[in-house]
Amino acid sequence: MDYKYTLMHHDIEVAVITFDEEYLNISGINEVMNFEHLPLGTVRKGIVGKKDLNDWLTSRSIPASRVGLSDTLEKLNVASSKEIIFKSLGLSLSDHYWLKPYGTTLHWKDVNFFENDFSEDIGNILFGGIAPETIDFLSPDNTSDGWLRKRWKITNEKRVLIKGGSDPYHQEPFNEVIAAKIFSLLDIPHVDYSLVWQDELPYSVCEDFITNTSELIPAYRLTLFEKQSNNDSNYQHFLKCCNNVGIDAVPFLDRLLTVDYILANEDRHYNNFGLVRNPITLEFIGFAPIYDSGTSLAYNRQIDSRGRNYKSKPFKEKPEEQLQLVSSFDWFDAAKLNGISEFIKETLSPAVYLGLFPAERVGQIASFVESRIEHIERLSLNRAQKIE
Repeated sequence: MDYKYTLMHHDIEVAVITFDEEYLNISGINEVMNFEHLPLGTVRKGIVGKKDLNDWLTSRSIPASRVGLSDTLEKLNVASSKEIIFKSLGLSLSDHYWLKPYGTTLHWKDVNFFENDFSEDIGNILFGGIAPETIDFLSPDNTSDGWLRKRWKITNEKRVLIKGGSDPYHQEPFNEVIAAKIFSLLDIPHVDYSLVWQDELPYSVCEDFITNTSELIPAYRLTLFEKQSNNDSNYQHFLKCCNNVGIDAVPFLDRLLTVDYILANEDRHYNNFGLVRNPITLEFIGFAPIYDSGTSLAYNRQIDSRGRNYKSKPFKEKPEEQLQLVSSFDWFDAAKLNGISEFIKETLSPAVYLGLFPAERVGQIASFVESRIEHIERLSLNRAQKIE
């Protein structure tokens, strides 16, 4: 038996879709009521692509690489992470898309997670907890991406994301706090992170920056806005896609690429930054505050003081080449980062106390960051002298 749903965007009916029973793939697009509100990248030459729409839906499911996923699926007694999307109507805390069972009279105000409570059952199980006898699947954790263990909670009426680290150092949560401090000192819009501890392991905590009147459009979705010209680099193509929606991406990218260089960020792929838009008018508001910087600072291996053992994203694999894309360092003031070494050492000190990594690693990380800041400062001065 096939399943029929209405793809909704807030309270706007977008399309009627049929899914096959066995794999929950889209078997038919019965009717499209609103082409403009279809997810970006799913319409080509005025035609909605079944494969493109199915890929978009699959991207909403917990990825196969997620830590502990196989155990979670076994506890939930489901065959795939895609299956649990339907058990929570495809709702997310990142955008306003959802799946309404065909013929029902549900409304956005009745189901969205920005205004309504949600179950913590899935989050508890994702964090290794025991499954209750009756599981409440209504949770935004069903549509969370990324490979690290994470979950959503409601704390003081705020939606917060809790995310763990990985072996051998569990350093990613600390990196989020360090990155947020650097962005803050440089006056760059960002998501703030704090640390919590569970079973003597660190987890980062941040508030959801998306609301009931906004939604996140990952950069990847924007790159599908138009076909990339053979003459354009990935960087040039992204600038064009942003210009098409009225956004000048250069100032944002100058800052993002610079700080990612300082942090030796290895995972700034197109789904780790994005833009914010109004889900009703579809107007793009601007870039989202910078988030998800944990996969940085040699998080899973020994520190190389010259930073030769990591690759950068999203435009160039070589960090020095990507840094050359920065059009201006006029905004960069190294003096604002005075004292960052002390902050890094203080932030990382609990990791040493709990035996997550040796004391000398803390000093190596602090020195590495200082050397990258000095490099940016020299580069900035050299460019200024050439202009003069």
